[in-house]
Amino acid sequence: MPNIAPPTAFFDTLNAMANPFKQPVSSVAHLLADAPPEAVQDYQYASEFIYSYRGSPDTFNTYRREVEHFLHWCWLIAQKSLDQVVRMDIETYIEFSKQPPVKWIGEKNVPRFVEHQGQRVSNPDWRPYVNSGGEYVVSQAALQSLFSVLSSFYNFMIQENFLSANPVAQIRQKSKFLRKQQGQSKIRRLSPLQWDYVIETAAEMAKDQPQIHERTLFIMNALFAMYLRISELVDTSRWQPQMGHFQPDQEGNWWFVTVGKGNKEREISVSDAMLEALKRYRKSRGLNVLPAPGESAPLIHKTRGRGGITSTRQIRGIVQKCFDQAAEKMRKEGFEEDAQRLGAATVHWLRHTGISEDVKHRPREHVRDDAGHGSSAITDRYIDVERAERHASARRKLISN
Repeated sequence: MPNIAPPTAFFDTLNAMANPFKQPVSSVAHLLADAPPEAVQDYQYASEFIYSYRGSPDTFNTYRREVEHFLHWCWLIAQKSLDQVVRMDIETYIEFSKQPPVKWIGEKNVPRFVEHQGQRVSNPDWRPYVNSGGEYVVSQAALQSLFSVLSSFYNFMIQENFLSANPVAQIRQKSKFLRKQQGQSKIRRLSPLQWDYVIETAAEMAKDQPQIHERTLFIMNALFAMYLRISELVDTSRWQPQMGHFQPDQEGNWWFVTVGKGNKEREISVSDAMLEALKRYRKSRGLNVLPAPGESAPLIHKTRGRGGITSTRQIRGIVQKCFDQAAEKMRKEGFEEDAQRLGAATVHWLRHTGISEDVKHRPREHVRDDAGHGSSAITDRYIDVERAERHASARRKLISN
């Protein structure tokens, strides 16, 4: 592997990225001194493609990451422009992604850019790839993402009449990179014990530092009880979650209105317990016990400044702090293995956990609609009855008589 210094971030955050359709790229000298001659054109198409997904923060971040990684490889490793890449290059890039240069791998996520004398400059500590510990390993989900995003990127360039073929689609034997799974995949979620520790820890944090962690407690409750995606808690150009999005109907039942994947609006039924969590959170903010119709106060407020949180990274940090403290508490009380597994949890596990618990006692159609699933088949993945029965039938198998 070439011993090449780690590249800088090529694309800014969603809120800081300039509109490439209004401000066309004129130079990439600030990114790379020895870029290919066609780099400006490459960067323009890449910027337009990424910016087109600004309506969804999570999708934007995923597409930005994959395209950025690919441009790093094209310009720095292969020294090719996008229109020179062929099928074999894509296969070479996939192998590169499985084992990038050590210098390109960071130990933790850090901001792409930092403020310096009123200007946004590249963060020297940022790395394209991140490994939280041990050997760097690419998951099957990451490879699926790579294939999906790059194929979409090339299709976009074909539609723009820049290219005539999609080298990703020309890879016939993707099976040598992607494993097929028999049966349904396992849903990654917290165990009942882990969730008990997590929500108890959030409550303790709120008791000790209410000005900071009443918000933490509410976030944990909302992600679990209403199956929210992290992107549904932050302000974007597409949607700004507000207190007024909690609404009662004529029968006095409360609902929460949100906009999720595919820019689809949905109503989520609000349980009595979730309504009590909302009342507690509003009381901590000095608001009336329940929202007034059309109330515009941000749902998840900033601790400093006005308005709602605009960064999914900040929400992840809030949740991760709670996970870390819960895991530490589990270790102290003798649940080392459970604490270790909790260390691998992400924010999205809370959504999975809430859905998995509810399908045990709610009609799946109700859970489907609250979760915003496109079909009942997706919701069925959360039902563990058949899996549990399969294991029960194998439990008493003998190896020798």
